[in-house]
Amino acid sequence: MKTILNVILALVFTSISFAQETPIKIVFDVTSSDTSVHQAAVRHVKYMSKAYPDSQFEVVMYSGSIEMVLKDKSTVAEDMETLAKKENVSFVICEGTMKRHKIDPSQIIPGVTFVADGILEIITKQAEGWGYIKEGK
Repeated sequence: MKTILNVILALVFTSISFAQETPIKIVFDVTSSDTSVHQAAVRHVKYMSKAYPDSQFEVVMYSGSIEMVLKDKSTVAEDMETLAKKENVSFVICEGTMKRHKIDPSQIIPGVTFVADGILEIITKQAEGWGYIKEGK
């Protein structure tokens, strides 16, 4: 009985240790025009990318979140530009959303990249095993 208990404890301990060392990949979905949602998303990425430097984080913005990426309107522009320089963080904006809002690429915060379709980007990441977080209220 003692041997079985030791084996179970060893397996649990090994699983926990492995889980903590395994890099994670998370895609954040931001569609809200609410600046407090923008601030929360950036805050989450900022702290998680620091706590898990071997992990990957991508923020996908589309629909109502367009102002989050605009140089002259974003409340998180400075933090986004700084975070985008990290190798494990990326910010992407949907080109369809940009077209719908008549946004020129020159209006976008430096470091933000473009994807043809924000929803397809998220689905692709999930198919590759990325975790998913919907930022919102």
